[in-house]
Amino acid sequence: MWSGQPHPDEGHPPPLEAVPVPWKSVGPCKSHRESPRGLAETSGGEEGPAAAQLDVLRLRSSSMEIREKGSEFLKEELHKAQKELKLKDEECERLSKVREQLERELEELTASLFESLPSPQEAHKMVREANMKQAASEKQLKEARGKIDMLQAEVSALKTLVLTSTPASPNRELHPQLLSPTKAGPRKGHLRHKSTGSTLCPAVCPAAGHTLTLDKEGKEVDTTLFAEFQAWRESPTLDKTCPFLERVYREDVGPCLDFTMRELSALVRAAVEDNTLTIEPVASQSLPTVKVATVEFGSTNTCALSGLARACRHRIRLGDSESHYYISPSSRARITAVCNFFTYIRYIQQGLVRQEAEPMFWEITRLRKEMSLAKLGFFPQEA
Repeated sequence: MWSGQPHPDEGHPPPLEAVPVPWKSVGPCKSHRESPRGLAETSGGEEGPAAAQLDVLRLRSSSMEIREKGSEFLKEELHKAQKELKLKDEECERLSKVREQLERELEELTASLFESLPSPQEAHKMVREANMKQAASEKQLKEARGKIDMLQAEVSALKTLVLTSTPASPNRELHPQLLSPTKAGPRKGHLRHKSTGSTLCPAVCPAAGHTLTLDKEGKEVDTTLFAEFQAWRESPTLDKTCPFLERVYREDVGPCLDFTMRELSALVRAAVEDNTLTIEPVASQSLPTVKVATVEFGSTNTCALSGLARACRHRIRLGDSESHYYISPSSRARITAVCNFFTYIRYIQQGLVRQEAEPMFWEITRLRKEMSLAKLGFFPQEA
């Protein structure tokens, strides 16, 4: 009878508790444990306890390898994550420095901008000055364009006179003084552009060794005046201190522009010399017998230069002034004669008159004659 305790000589393996083998229940029982006898019977056909122990060791080694490999993989991943995190920290630090620098520059720029901004009073002053400068520039541009147009018209008219009139054959239509008294008729208006070759005489300069001859009008060249003109013609200038112009100023220009109203006469003379005087006709419908506005300094029935009661059909304007002065026909003739003289000598100075010295001298003499007649009170009747 078996008593539950096997004997060593029976060839059975030792009890299972001697080999610590992990086990797990897979059946429905919660706590099922086989008897040592049953285990012995089950493993009766195996190789023995050595094989079981080897399997356990293999399981342990494989488990340790898996654990080590997993640990190494996790360490590598952790190292990569730490490296990326370090790079991100460096990038964040760099961007933070850039942001701080930009904020600092922005603050400095804002501060300098507010420091450079003018106050409201200064801003209004700057705008007002800019508007004044713009208005002055526009006015100067308008005046310059007007002067350019006037000069172009004068040059065109002078070219026409030079091309159509020569000393040998002057254009009688352009020079009404050459016409007979019956054909010439009354002269109308103010001729700014005078002929460069009108009523010439065959006299020549005595300094050249030629004999002076007289034409049918009995004209003769004054040697002193001609010598002064030749000296001026070599280097033409508008300087009134040269002998030629000094004589003309003293004998003709000064007396011709010497009106009763001395202050206004001086302004008129300066405007004529600067070529800034304007003569405008007055419309017939604007000739009332009452006085006009004070800005026009006078009335249409009182000459502003002579102060006499005369019918004033013209008015003058000095330079850029908007003020007008009404003048009588006699005063207009005197101003016109002086303007014609200055226009001609300016043409000579600019090289627009291409003639010999003698024809130019006789043209200047004729213009001086007109100034002399005008200052004596002779002036052409207006139609």
